[in-house]
Amino acid sequence: MKWLVVLCALVALSECLHRVPLIKRKSAREVLREKGLLEEYSKNLISDPMAKFLQSGTQPMFNDYDMSYYGVVSIGTPPQSFRVIFDTGSSNFWVPSVQCQACQMHSRFNPQKSSTFTRVGKSLNIGYGTGSLTGYLGSDTVEVGGISVAQQVFGLAQTEDSFFEYQMSDGIMGLAYQALASDNVVPVFQNMIQQNLVSQKLFSVYLSSNSETGSEVVFGGIDENHYTGQITWIPLISETYYMINMDGIIINGKTVACTVDSGGCWAIVDTGTSLIAGPTNDIDNLNSAVGAGTFSGSVNCQNIQSMPDVTFTLNGHAFNIPASAYVQKGNGGCSTGFQTGGGQFWILGDVFIRQSNV
Repeated sequence: MKWLVVLCALVALSECLHRVPLIKRKSAREVLREKGLLEEYSKNLISDPMAKFLQSGTQPMFNDYDMSYYGVVSIGTPPQSFRVIFDTGSSNFWVPSVQCQACQMHSRFNPQKSSTFTRVGKSLNIGYGTGSLTGYLGSDTVEVGGISVAQQVFGLAQTEDSFFEYQMSDGIMGLAYQALASDNVVPVFQNMIQQNLVSQKLFSVYLSSNSETGSEVVFGGIDENHYTGQITWIPLISETYYMINMDGIIINGKTVACTVDSGGCWAIVDTGTSLIAGPTNDIDNLNSAVGAGTFSGSVNCQNIQSMPDVTFTLNGHAFNIPASAYVQKGNGGCSTGFQTGGGQFWILGDVFIRQSNV
């Protein structure tokens, strides 16, 4: 059985660890809001954080509004560098192609400048609400945190939705299982394992609190400097997403969502989602219990210090999220990091991950 690592508090230091520093920048949602364009784009694009987990058909769908952490990888010989989101909620790796005229604001891969590039020939089509990303698949050497992965298949985007110009990252590197990959492409991390490039068959993600720097993805192990306490191992429900059973959500000793009587629920740990998302009724209960507006999640910024912790119980282990971690401050005031979604499951995004190395 495969297992998900969730670490109490903020996992062994080794020379074999391969690190990719992550930089936190404004998400597309924040940039669009600042430019007064969020309402316009929201009319036409999916903003449900659960959209990519509820897709039908074989092509994945992403909600890129809220992705805010990215790291740098390179492709080709000589290497061409790209800023990518490391997304545990998807499995494909893609970057813009030099043929993408709508991608002028981003780095674009030029296959003619790489001596190791091979065109695979298959088309690429990933849905984005009313728009799409289209292109084709290629193969080349990919460098991630000092690891050179040979003959990695990846997508070269030839068209993208216009809202991508507001996104800081160039592309996405999916870290979920191959079962989710379009065209059954072998994900980058699985290729690392198959090519014996990592000392341990695991990776970990550390997101620093209240800082643009200090976050990282570690391949081949876990850094003990990023945590205190003991490692908690939680079994996955399936080798698709990093999906786990959740026993309940507790505030002030009372279960407010995902009750034992209802059989608990399941959650997906997703680095590609900035918030914690859940069913509408449960999120309303959660916001109400912490003293926030049930629809907007808005709170008085002066009340943060007196707001209660929220405890997520996973496989019998309690993970506490203080108000200082789940309340977000913005130009328009303060609001909780709890968001409604269209599914009957939970997404434990960056708000959760920042408190627990995963």
